[in-house]
Amino acid sequence: MLPLFSGACMSVKLIAIDLDGTLLNSHHQITPAVSAAVTRAKEKGLHVILTSGRPFNGILPYLRELGLDKANHYCISNNGAVIHDAETGEPVIETLMDFEDYRYFEALARDINVHFHVLSNGEMFTTNRDISHYTLMDAYLTQTQLHYRPLAEMDSEMQFSKFMMIDNPLRLNEAAGYIPQVSFDSYNILRTAPHFVEISAKNATKGQAVALITEKLGLTPDKVMCIGDQNNDISMLEYAGVGVAMSNAADHIKQKSGYVTTSNDEDGVAAAIEKFV
Repeated sequence: MLPLFSGACMSVKLIAIDLDGTLLNSHHQITPAVSAAVTRAKEKGLHVILTSGRPFNGILPYLRELGLDKANHYCISNNGAVIHDAETGEPVIETLMDFEDYRYFEALARDINVHFHVLSNGEMFTTNRDISHYTLMDAYLTQTQLHYRPLAEMDSEMQFSKFMMIDNPLRLNEAAGYIPQVSFDSYNILRTAPHFVEISAKNATKGQAVALITEKLGLTPDKVMCIGDQNNDISMLEYAGVGVAMSNAADHIKQKSGYVTTSNDEDGVAAAIEKFV
């Protein structure tokens, strides 16, 4: 494991922070120390963006809590598929999949016998009549409206920010071996939790989204700090001049970052901000 904060401080101007397992503790809360550190960073004129696999509705309560739901602020949802205006929630840039992509993965999920749901325009859809409790949990956690809709009733003009195969971890472990290599070559497929496999367009990543915001703000990667803990955070940890992994991250994620902070239950985001800002 990398030592905590080995190396010199750099001049950070933008901080991109993952939500679950990073900004939020095990109780899905922002601790007072983390909130205070983000506030101090804002007061110093830094740009702070939240970046998550969640849809916008699942990010909004934390934008409000941190005072980031303001004009000229951004956030990243659906693992980088959508960059939003943080004040209005309106998409600024979208990298979406189409109905043919949806048909392919819906059929694949049926073939390998795992539950499946998708995100489109901030809503969740499943063709599974026996709706998985993992789907219900995801809809509740992210405050997303859930619809059961048979394949024949889906609108063929729909576009999608994210597909999700969801099931118990042992079932997903077995099923993942049946996903063809061509799918991994053509899409961004990540295991982001024991019970989630998330699928997005090939170039829809958190790293790409952070890079687009960095360019829009007239900054360069060496002025960016990214903090995360999961596979969907690797692309932004590698992009940033200062990539910080949480100590609760897996070892292969820590190896992709330059620094390791304390865990999400030990105010790790606050420790990273205090170190570099």
